[in-house]
Amino acid sequence: MFIEEKKNSQIFQDSNQLSPTSESEVSELIKEAYKKKFPIDIHGSNSKKFIGYNVQSAKSLDFSNLSGVIEYLPEELYIKVKPGTLIQDIENILEKNNQELSFEPTDFGYIKDGKSNKGTAGGCVSCNFAGSRRFKVGSVRDFILGFRGVNGKGDVIKSGGTVVKNVTGYDLSKLISGSFGTLVALTEVTLKISAKKPSQNTIIIYEKDPKIISDLFNKVLSSSNEISGAVFVPDEPKSKKFIPNKSKAFKLNDLDQKGAFFAFRIEGDQKSIKERIKDISNEMNLKKYKTSNLDIYQSDLFWKSINSLQLFSETKNNLLRAVVPPSKSQKLMVFLKNKYRYFIDWSGSLFWIEVPEDENIKDLKNTITQNDGYVTIIKKSEDFQFTEKLFTIDDTKLMISKKIKESFDPRGLFNPGKMYKDF
Repeated sequence: MFIEEKKNSQIFQDSNQLSPTSESEVSELIKEAYKKKFPIDIHGSNSKKFIGYNVQSAKSLDFSNLSGVIEYLPEELYIKVKPGTLIQDIENILEKNNQELSFEPTDFGYIKDGKSNKGTAGGCVSCNFAGSRRFKVGSVRDFILGFRGVNGKGDVIKSGGTVVKNVTGYDLSKLISGSFGTLVALTEVTLKISAKKPSQNTIIIYEKDPKIISDLFNKVLSSSNEISGAVFVPDEPKSKKFIPNKSKAFKLNDLDQKGAFFAFRIEGDQKSIKERIKDISNEMNLKKYKTSNLDIYQSDLFWKSINSLQLFSETKNNLLRAVVPPSKSQKLMVFLKNKYRYFIDWSGSLFWIEVPEDENIKDLKNTITQNDGYVTIIKKSEDFQFTEKLFTIDDTKLMISKKIKESFDPRGLFNPGKMYKDF
């Protein structure tokens, strides 16, 4: 044990790029960082590294070598993996048993460099970005059954297990998800998985009026027909500041990309889908709209395009992620009309908004917060002015977040300044 500690101490001293292959190595390296008060940049595949402020660190902790499936029991509906395991590899394994990650991990690869990169399990959990089923099934944090990790002192901590049950005490998974690696260096994650639906169809409604779109979102939310996705893609803004990506992102035979459209997804067996489409047609009075129906293959491609943000592929502009109550989506649609490229997900709650790099985003952020929403600036343009905070948070929540950070990472070593400049 003494020899191993000495070896890790030497590795820490000699290299700025640290690539541990085990939990014990992670623990020892962080203990060294704690002793020497060296800040650490924690990352996996770097698929989300551009999100947040640049981390000023003395050492880099690369988890790409700490990867692989630890345990997968399809009949128990869970998979346990190391943090550097690629999400794509997990999905390929689950696909063999007709299973999936129901929260639909967001793929940021296209906006980063024009190709798919869903990142790692550790990054997925740490950032808590979920796709189109979020309003129906929950977010990433709702699918974390347990985790192991190392805190800022080098101590190994664990939370949860492999079964879903009610327990007394606070679920630490809720804290670490969305913390962007500022609280814990994850070494193991257990995720709840789901059976994949055998088929799906997507109904397209060609409409652009904000009031009608808002009404359609409300009908989706109140429907008993288990609609698992609902989005609105408006007309393209008439400005040369936006790369025309709409036709590339939604290149499907049965989808007219020229105008605005509303889309919703139904999943299940074909018989069930047919019956529910009939019921939904009456619920939404679809006869009065121009519509089209995407079959299983086109539907699958459509939602992959939505969840990989291909509408903004390789944009040089600022990209904002805003969440508002569904009741306020109409007001925000009216404000955004013809000014920005955007689309709405989560049946009216989630807005992805592209803002030209030479425009001030203050008015837009104010409008969102005035409508009870919050904003995260996901991608920054080259000329981005750091007078605007990247993460929206009020003073009370900021103080609570700081206290939580101190309890997990007392010397502020993990990804310092990643989310908030003060810590």
